[in-house]
Amino acid sequence: MKIVAIIQARTGSTRLPEKVLKKIKEKVILDYVVDRLKYSKYLDNIVLATTISKKDDILEKYAINKKIDYFRGDEENVLSRYYYAAKKYKSDVIVRITSDCPLIDFEIVDKVIIKHIETQSDYTSNVLKRTFPRGVDTEVFNFDVLEESYKCSSDKFEQEHVVPYITSHPEKFKLQNLEAKGKLKRPDIRITLDTKEDFELIKKIILHFGNISFNTYDIIDFLNENQNLLLINKNVQQKE
Repeated sequence: MKIVAIIQARTGSTRLPEKVLKKIKEKVILDYVVDRLKYSKYLDNIVLATTISKKDDILEKYAINKKIDYFRGDEENVLSRYYYAAKKYKSDVIVRITSDCPLIDFEIVDKVIIKHIETQSDYTSNVLKRTFPRGVDTEVFNFDVLEESYKCSSDKFEQEHVVPYITSHPEKFKLQNLEAKGKLKRPDIRITLDTKEDFELIKKIILHFGNISFNTYDIIDFLNENQNLLLINKNVQQKE
């Protein structure tokens, strides 16, 4: 069984252009996503899935310099981009990660993967019911499910967001959700990157720890001790 993390990324963000290449210390945002995923005990490969748009040539160069695999596909139909990327790299199980999650937690990623395998599910995530902080989102699904979704989806929303076809058909697919427990149960915390306010908060977190090995427990402890930081992006509305 080959488990592949596919990170979707493009430079054309509307609210914070080129956010995936913004720098904190010596690393760009994408570095944090990739490098934190490398701690996973279950991922066999990490693939950057970007678009065929000329403006995303820079992301192809990034992948080459970073020495990670990449795939370029449709800019709007992200579902097709995932399907062909997964097919190219012979993925049996796909772990969907978005590039706006520089604080992705490999321990949570691994827990979602374990639950997916142990329950023999078609789709497993920690977002069907949101209990974790926003920014450690992890979705795991089988290739055959992705293939069926790709072949059956004609709705633009389903194609733009990859998994809605799967999650809207519980009668066809076995769906599982990993819920946060104890201290991790903080859906009120926003550590994803979509605006300059989000970037300011993420930057303060990364600069505080000074490395990439901290986890979500550490982040929550830090924010509990410095609750004024949560005000930085308190009013940011999540794009649905």
